[in-house]
Amino acid sequence: MQKTHNHILKINNRKMKKIAVIGSNGQLGNCIRKIAPDFEHQYEFLFTDSATLDITNEEQVNDFFYDNKPDYCINASAYTAVDLAEKEKEKAFAVNADGVAHLAQACTDYKSILIHVSTDYVFDGSTNLPYSEDDFTNPIGVYGESKRKGEELALEINPKTIIIRTSWLYSEFNKNFVKTMLNLFSQKEELGIVADQFGQPTNANDLAEAIMKIIEAPKKTFGIFHFSNYPETTWFEFAKKIAEFSRSPVKLKPLTTEQYPTPAKRPVRSTMSLDKIEETYNIEPKHWENSLEECVGTLSQQ
Repeated sequence: MQKTHNHILKINNRKMKKIAVIGSNGQLGNCIRKIAPDFEHQYEFLFTDSATLDITNEEQVNDFFYDNKPDYCINASAYTAVDLAEKEKEKAFAVNADGVAHLAQACTDYKSILIHVSTDYVFDGSTNLPYSEDDFTNPIGVYGESKRKGEELALEINPKTIIIRTSWLYSEFNKNFVKTMLNLFSQKEELGIVADQFGQPTNANDLAEAIMKIIEAPKKTFGIFHFSNYPETTWFEFAKKIAEFSRSPVKLKPLTTEQYPTPAKRPVRSTMSLDKIEETYNIEPKHWENSLEECVGTLSQQ
């Protein structure tokens, strides 16, 4: 009987692993926050935002790791203003490259696994084939350049890094294409949407679940992975489905990229192959229409 009692005590005293979520006020951060209670018996979550932890400040990052010693660090923070980045190159690189280097160094020093979220914008989008993780990167804007630099620094500094490239992220949180469309649908009768750029819309809730699956995996494979919903679509078709699921009577008309110029160039087709994450971590991405319908349903209840 005594032996069993000691065994129970030992289990109860076992140290819970810590997960630091950097940038927890963003879309992905909020989605991880939402599912964190499902894992409260396995992990202790440490949520930070730019007000509580400025990743561009190396000293702050070191202090945070010294105080908390997380087992995992999910970097969900990023400078994501794609067009503004063309003017604010230093700011974009400070967060997306230097900040990532600071986290990677702290992860190395405190033996933490870094899970860093990157983007399809590291590619130039000039191919008709889905990009694999090993394909040549050639970003065509400052945002993509800064994110690619962050990838390189993370892998160089911390061998225990998992990079997840994702695309066209949306959720019920913060500002994103789905929420912008729903807002515009309520104000306008007709709307023009770009129809010649291809990519994969991704529900940030699905990405949050994929990251937790990776953390729970008993064996870790490090390096770069792609995760999004599938298959590819255009912004126009994406908007049409948002209108359908929200029962909006809005008329949508297709535009070319030339008809809708933006300060930063966008990749024409940045579709990514999802085979590696499925084979390595047994993560099966969902069809984007199913995930979108869930999100529009959640937003309609708010």
